[in-house]
Amino acid sequence: MDLLDNAILSAMLVGSLTNSNAIEIVKKKNFLPEDYIISRIDRLIKNGLVEPDKKTLTDIGRTSLRVVLAGGVFDIIHPGHIYTLNSAKSLGDVLIVVVATDKTTQKMKNRIPLHNQEQRKKLVNSLSMVDLCLIGYEGDIFKTVEMVRPEIIALGYDQVHQEKFITDGCSKLNLEVKVARLQSPNPEISSSKIEEKYGENIHDI
Repeated sequence: MDLLDNAILSAMLVGSLTNSNAIEIVKKKNFLPEDYIISRIDRLIKNGLVEPDKKTLTDIGRTSLRVVLAGGVFDIIHPGHIYTLNSAKSLGDVLIVVVATDKTTQKMKNRIPLHNQEQRKKLVNSLSMVDLCLIGYEGDIFKTVEMVRPEIIALGYDQVHQEKFITDGCSKLNLEVKVARLQSPNPEISSSKIEEKYGENIHDI
C-alpha cells in the first residue's frame, strides 16, 4: 500500500466520522483529478480494503490504519503545539485532535478562552499535520475515544491525564490503546505562560 492508498483510506475514515465526502478530502489535500482517485478506490475495493459503496472501510481497511488521538485546549497556538502535534502524527497514519469545550477550558484554565470552541476547532483543522479536529464531549473524554477507536492516545508533556486512567478507561470499551507521552523541546513555552507574560493585553491583540 503506497502513500496515496493510505491517504484515501485516511480520508474515508475522516469522512465516516464527519459525514463528509472522502473523494473531496483527497482532492483537496493531494490536488489529484477525481477520475484518478476513483480508479484507485476501485483497486482498494478489489483488495478488500474499501466497501463497494466507496464510502466506508472494511475491517481490513480500518485495521491497516494506525489512528492517533490527541487532545488539548489549543487556545493560543505556539511552537510547542506544533512540535507536539507533528510528533503525534509521526506515531501513526491518521491524527485526530480533540479540542476541549468552552466549559471544560474555563474549568481547566480558570478563565474564559480567548477563542470559542468552534474557532479553536477551525484553527486546529487548518494545521497540515491534523487530519481531523473534533470538539470533545463535556465531562467524558471516553465518548470521543469510543467514537474514534484509536490505536494510540498521545499526551502532551504537561497534560494531567494519567496513563493508567486512560488505559483502564479504554479497556472498559474493549479497546487496546497505547498511551504515548510526548515531550516538548521548549517546555518553558505554554499558553498559560504566554498569557501570564502579556496579561490582559493579549485580549486586545
